[in-house]
Amino acid sequence: MLVGETAAVANTDETLLMIETNIDDMSPQLFGYVMDRAFVLGALDCYLTQAQMKKNRPGSLISILCQPRDREKFLEMLFAETTTIGARTYEVQRRALLRETIRVETQFGAIDVKVARGNNGNVNAMPEFDQCRAAARAANVPLREVQEAARQAYLTQHQPK
Repeated sequence: MLVGETAAVANTDETLLMIETNIDDMSPQLFGYVMDRAFVLGALDCYLTQAQMKKNRPGSLISILCQPRDREKFLEMLFAETTTIGARTYEVQRRALLRETIRVETQFGAIDVKVARGNNGNVNAMPEFDQCRAAARAANVPLREVQEAARQAYLTQHQPK
């Protein structure tokens, strides 16, 4: 008989869906809007990759990472918002570290810091960009100064001594 406690696993493995389409005939002004729509619809990630298309035309690959249950709504959005006439979908495996958000106090105000811890004890702490940008504008200081203040506040306020 074994008696003990299990440690929390610091990552999760999951099967997700990648939806991709190549586009070479759409105004570049629309790509940002398509990405915004993807995130509003719940995309886990969305990005553009430059591509060389047939007939040597420059184009873009739109990639959307999502939950498999969301496949249809993303396909519908791509067909409605872009000039694509086809899209590919395939399963991908993702391992992600468990994350939490911790609020820290800085001389520029409260800033949220996203914290991920790996099984090896490593910590990745990243201040929330939009909050840092707003604080930098309000204080009329460089953005990097606010980001560094938030990192230091996290280390001072929340790291084990």
